[in-house]
Amino acid sequence: MKKELLLIVFISFVFNLSAQSVDPLITKDAEAQNIWVDSIVKNMTLDEKIGQLFMIQAYSNKDKKHEDYITSMITKYHVGNLIFMQGTPEKQARLTNKYQDSAKVPLLIGFDGEWGLDMRLKDTYRFPWNMTLGAIRNDSLIKEFGEHLGKHCKRLGININFAPVVDINTNPDNPIIGNRSFGENKENVTQKAIAFTQGMQSKGVLANAKHFPGHGDTATDSHQTLPVLNFDMARLDSIELYPYKKVFDAGITSVMTAHLSIPSLESDSRLPTSLSKNVVTNLLQQKLGFLGLVITDGLNMKGAANYATSAEINLAAIQAGNDLLLIPQEIPGTINLIKKAVELKTLTEERIDVSVCKILKAKYWAGLNKYKPISLKNLHEDLNSIQDELLHRELVKSSLTVVKDVGENIPVRNLEKKKIAYVKLGDDSGYDFVNMLKNYGKVDMISDNNLDGLIKKLKPYNLVLVGFHKSNTNPWKSYKFTNKELVWLQEIARDNTVILDVFASPYSLLQVKTFTNIESVIVSYQNSKLSQQLSAQLIFGAFGAKGKLPVSIRGEFFEGRGFLTSNLNRFEYTIPEAANLSSIKLKKIDSLASIILKKKMAPGFQVLVARNGKIVLEKSYGHHSDDKSEKVKNSDVYDLASLTKILASLPLIMKAEEEHKITLNEKLQDLLPSFKGSNKAAVSVREILSHYGRLKAWIPFYVATQDSVTHKNLPSFYSSKKSAKFAIKVAKNLYINKSYKDSIYKYIRDADQREKAGYKYSDLGYYLFKEALEKTYDKPLNKLVDEDFYQSLGANRTSYLPLQKFAKNEIIPTEKDNYYRNQLIQGYVHDQGAAMLGGVGGHAGLFANANDVAKIMQMYLQKGYYGGKRYLKMETVNKFNHRYFSGKNVRRGLGFDKPQLNPRVKATCGCVSDESFGHSGFTGTYTWADPQSGIVYVFLSNRVYPTAANRSLVNSNMRTEIQQIIQDAIID
Repeated sequence: MKKELLLIVFISFVFNLSAQSVDPLITKDAEAQNIWVDSIVKNMTLDEKIGQLFMIQAYSNKDKKHEDYITSMITKYHVGNLIFMQGTPEKQARLTNKYQDSAKVPLLIGFDGEWGLDMRLKDTYRFPWNMTLGAIRNDSLIKEFGEHLGKHCKRLGININFAPVVDINTNPDNPIIGNRSFGENKENVTQKAIAFTQGMQSKGVLANAKHFPGHGDTATDSHQTLPVLNFDMARLDSIELYPYKKVFDAGITSVMTAHLSIPSLESDSRLPTSLSKNVVTNLLQQKLGFLGLVITDGLNMKGAANYATSAEINLAAIQAGNDLLLIPQEIPGTINLIKKAVELKTLTEERIDVSVCKILKAKYWAGLNKYKPISLKNLHEDLNSIQDELLHRELVKSSLTVVKDVGENIPVRNLEKKKIAYVKLGDDSGYDFVNMLKNYGKVDMISDNNLDGLIKKLKPYNLVLVGFHKSNTNPWKSYKFTNKELVWLQEIARDNTVILDVFASPYSLLQVKTFTNIESVIVSYQNSKLSQQLSAQLIFGAFGAKGKLPVSIRGEFFEGRGFLTSNLNRFEYTIPEAANLSSIKLKKIDSLASIILKKKMAPGFQVLVARNGKIVLEKSYGHHSDDKSEKVKNSDVYDLASLTKILASLPLIMKAEEEHKITLNEKLQDLLPSFKGSNKAAVSVREILSHYGRLKAWIPFYVATQDSVTHKNLPSFYSSKKSAKFAIKVAKNLYINKSYKDSIYKYIRDADQREKAGYKYSDLGYYLFKEALEKTYDKPLNKLVDEDFYQSLGANRTSYLPLQKFAKNEIIPTEKDNYYRNQLIQGYVHDQGAAMLGGVGGHAGLFANANDVAKIMQMYLQKGYYGGKRYLKMETVNKFNHRYFSGKNVRRGLGFDKPQLNPRVKATCGCVSDESFGHSGFTGTYTWADPQSGIVYVFLSNRVYPTAANRSLVNSNMRTEIQQIIQDAIID
C-alpha cells in the first residue's frame, strides 16, 4: 500500500493534476482495487512490467504456428494484452481461454468493433455505422447500442473495445473516417459518443475515444501516411478537442492517440502526435486532465512506422506519455531498448510503474481480478440475439432521413392514381428494396442500356423511384456516382416526378449539381438488406421518417435537416418480437406445415401472421401441384372461394349501406323487384347476411346443363368457341349460353325455402347481392370493388379473372375437374356457379395472395382505415361485426363469420375473442382478425387438388391448429 501511495503522489507531480480531475479507472471498491494492483506490481520484475505495456495482434483464423507465437510472447516476454483481429467467435473464445491460462497476470483483451463484432469476426452481429447513427435524434437508442455491444464484448471475453470514434468529420474527402464518424456537428458527435460510452461501460467493457486530438478534417489516411492538420489552437480547441473534453468529463476510461502532424501542437513536422510529449502529456493529461488509460493507435500504421525503427517508435510512445502500445512491432528489441533507456536514465522505472498501475487498474475495472474462462455454450446465439435484431431495426428506422420532399410525395398516397417505376443506379444490388416496394403495390423495374430507351419506357409512369445502391461491405467503400449515372439521374428527373433514395454516404449527394428537378430525396445511408427493406416501408407510410442529416451538403441541405413524414397505417414488415410474438413458438407452424405436405392435405399453401399492423410471418410452403415442378411463392395467387364474400361483396355492401342505397332492414323484393311475390320476398338483407334467411345452402346449377345419364355438357348450353350466343367463358375452350344467367336467378327465386327457421350457411344470397350491387352502381362487381378498394389499398395481387392480369404460372391450380369442365382448373374460378356467371360471383371468383388478403382484413381491423384513406366509417364496421341472431344460435355477424357458439362446431381454434371475425373457403382458404389481440391470420391453399374429395385438411382442423399456435405465441 505504501508503494501505491507513493505512485499516486508521483502521478500527481508528473501530470500537475488539478483537484477537479477524476480518475475514470477507479472502481467503487477503490481500496480493494489498489490492494490488487499493488500486490501484483510489487512482485513484478522490470521485464514483466515492460511486457504489460504491449498489446499485440492475435488472430483466430491462423494456424498453430501463430498460436504458438502468441503463447511464447505471453510466457517469454510477459506480453500483458492482446487485440484480436479476424476470425470466428468460437475460435477466439477458445484461444482467449488458452492464452489467459498461459498468462501470469490476466490479459486485457482488446478489439476493434466500432459497429459490432462483425467488424472483425464472422458470424457476429453488425449494427449500422456511426454516420447512420448520427442521423438518429434519440440518443437513448445510441446508449442502447452501446449496451448491446458491451454485452457482446463481455460475452466473448473482450475487455476493451476501441470505440467510439469521436472525430468530427468536417472534411467530406476524409478517406478513413467518413462513415465512421457521427457527423460534422460537434454537439451531435459528443452526445452520441457519451451515450455510446455510457451504454458500453455499463456492461463492464472499457470504451475508447479515438483518434485524439481529432482525425475528422484530414484528406489522407494515417494507415498510409502522416496526415497534416494546419489548424491553430483556437480552432482545435473549439472543434477537434471539444468532444474529447466532454467524454472525459462523462467518465470514458481510455483514449487513443492518433498519428497526425499538427504544427500548432508539435513543431517537429515529422513527429506524429501519438509520439509527441507536447500532445500526449502536456495537452491530453496535464491541460485536459485525463487520468484514464492512454493507448496509441496501431504502431504498424505508416503514420507512425515511417518515423523511425519500430523499437525506437515504441520507446518514444512511452516517453511521450502513452500507457499502452497498440500493435507494436519488434517486441524483443523494444524491451532491450526500454531497459537501456532506464539504465541511461532517459526513462525511469517509476514512469513505467505509472503506466503499469493504470493498465492493472483497467484490468480490475474490467473484472479481470475475478477472471473466469469463456463458456462456449450458446455463444453464437448470445452474439446474435432477437434483441439485437430489434435494436438494429429501430436504429435504421430512426436514421432514415427525408431531406427534400416538394409536393409531399412521401409517403406515397392515392395508389389508385399512381403508376410507379423503379430505376436502379449504382453498382450494388437493390433486390431487397424492390421486393419490399412490391408488397405495397405494383412497382415495375425499368432498365435499358440506352438513356433514350429508358426515358421512353418511363413515359407511362407518373412516379419514378430511383435507388442509388453502393457496396455495404465496409464504410471505406466508394460511395460516389459515376458521371454517367449523374447524367441519367438529371435526365430521368427532367420529365418525371422522382424520389431519389440514396443507399450510400450522404456525401454522395455532393456530386449532384442540382436538385431542381428532383422532387424528393431520401438518405438511407447504407445498402444493407434492412436499410433497403425499411426505406421501402417508409416510402409507403408504414412508419414516418425521423432522421436528420448528420453532415451538410453544400448550401443545398444543411446539417440537422430532416422532414418528419406521416404514418399512413399501412403494414410494417418486421420480426415477431417487434409485435410481441415469439418467433420460437411460431416456428411450430413449420412442423404442422410438414404434416400437411407429408399427408398430402394440400400440395402447397401460404401462411401470413400480422399483429398490431406488423406482418411478422409471410411464408409459402410446398408446390403448386403434386408434380412439384413449381414451388409456391409469396406472390402467387390462390382461388379464395368463399373468402370472396367478405373481401369483395361485403365491403361494397357496407359502402352501399353507408350511402343509404342498401339498408339492413330492406326486403329482398325491394332490393330486387323480380323477387316480389316469391317465397323470399320478405327476407331481409340482415337475415341473408347472417345466414338466417332460410335459403338453401347451394344449388348445383351446372347439373341442369348436363345429360342426366352421361353427365356430359349439353351442346345447347355450351360451345368450345366464343360467339354472340355462347358469350360467357366458363373455362378454357368452354363457353356457356349467355341466356343461362337468367336461369340461375330463376332457380334461386323458385327454390324452396327451408321449412325450419334457424342458421344455415348459404351461397345463394351473394348471387343476389352481386345482382343488386351491379344494378345499383351500373358497373360489374369486379370493376366496382377494384376501383373502390383494391387499387387504393395496393392490393394489386387481388383480382377476379386472374388470367387477364397474371401469368398462368403465378396462379395456383385448384382441381382436376372430371365432372363438369373436364380439365385442370387453373386461372378459372373453382366454384361452378361463379364460373357459369363468367368467373365473377358475389360468393366466389376472387383470387389473391396472402399479403393482399391481410391488407383488406387489416382495413377492417383498423375500423375502415388503411394507407391514409378512410374506406368505411368506424360505426359501419362495428355494425357489421355484430351478431344479430345470437339468441337464435346464429354465430355469424353480417357477412363475417364469428367464433363458434357451440363448442362442438369448430369455426376457430376457440382461442380468439368474441370480437374477432373472418371466413373460410371451400378450396382450403381461411382468414381471421381479432381486434382484441390485434392478430390477422391468413391461410391459403388448394386443398381441393387433385380433387374436392380430399377433405383431410378440413377434417384435421389444421388451419385452426395454426391459429392456436399464433395465439400461444403472444408474449405480452
